[in-house]
Amino acid sequence: MAKKDKGEVLAFEKKLVVSDGYMFGTTWEDRNDKAVPVRLQEKSVRGTISNRLKGAVKNDPAKLNEEIQKANLQTVDSASLTMDEDTLKLEFTVKVLSGVQYPSACNDPKHYESIKKMGENFIAENGFKELSRRYALNLANGRFLWRNRVGAEKIEVHVVALKEDGVEKEWIFDAYDFSLKDFGATSDDVEELAGLIADALCGRRDYLLLKVTAFAFEGQGQEVYPSEEMILNKDKVEGREKKSKILYQVNDIAAMHSQKLGNAIRAIDTWYPSFDEVETGPIAVEPYGAVTNMGMAYRTPKEKKNFYTLFDDYSNGVDLDSDDDKNYVMAVLVRGGVFGKNDEE
Repeated sequence: MAKKDKGEVLAFEKKLVVSDGYMFGTTWEDRNDKAVPVRLQEKSVRGTISNRLKGAVKNDPAKLNEEIQKANLQTVDSASLTMDEDTLKLEFTVKVLSGVQYPSACNDPKHYESIKKMGENFIAENGFKELSRRYALNLANGRFLWRNRVGAEKIEVHVVALKEDGVEKEWIFDAYDFSLKDFGATSDDVEELAGLIADALCGRRDYLLLKVTAFAFEGQGQEVYPSEEMILNKDKVEGREKKSKILYQVNDIAAMHSQKLGNAIRAIDTWYPSFDEVETGPIAVEPYGAVTNMGMAYRTPKEKKNFYTLFDDYSNGVDLDSDDDKNYVMAVLVRGGVFGKNDEE
């Protein structure tokens, strides 16, 4: 068997470009007319000791009482609606680009051509129909709201396709009409939105720019959840060294990271081997099916369903077992990333 071609240097640019999400407070009745930016508030609280204790402490009542009396002082960021507001408004944009079949970097011309042929064949046979439908559903169901979706009484999602001189098309979705667990439910509006996404991915249009606005009825004065910043060395961050939780803001407006929003939109992988055996549901498309908050990789090399195993076959002319595997490989390329071969491989 001939040796498979693998580029030593191989990278793809992402084709779903998501902006940061900006958070505003409003009321459900006036949600389309007025909104006020959500501001972060700093608070200092006295918490209790709740971590696991060492055996010598937990088995000695006197030492335990002494330990739990210690103050767990914290300074944290928080974000809430005011008592005059009951609805969170989250706004961001998504740009869909074409050219998935073209690596942005590849130092092996032969492999470059085989990858290009793979992508062109996929577009001709599949047209990104299933991937686009799933991306559209993840916009319609408000998955990108993350924790802000939990407990919201009503959620309405507005998606507008923008063009240079205004609005091309607008859709309004009730997020609860569409499941987070699967992609079975759909609608004519979802299919229409998916069609425009597919047109952009396939190159039938130069690009597609979507403006997404979600309204979540949370209740008066309720807490809302921007992204949390990860500070690797708090001592070196001026003015922040004493905070145990730092929330993300842009120009004094509470916000969500573009990466967090993008992760939700590409949470379309229901094709991993153990999907029917676990309750995890759809996961974000990743080369090894990684779900970091669960400490799990759902696509291990042992099962030969990880991206690298499938991509090496698919990009070198081997027909994959199912359309699901093909969809997964192309979804990873839409995600983008650096996939070069390690010298030790």
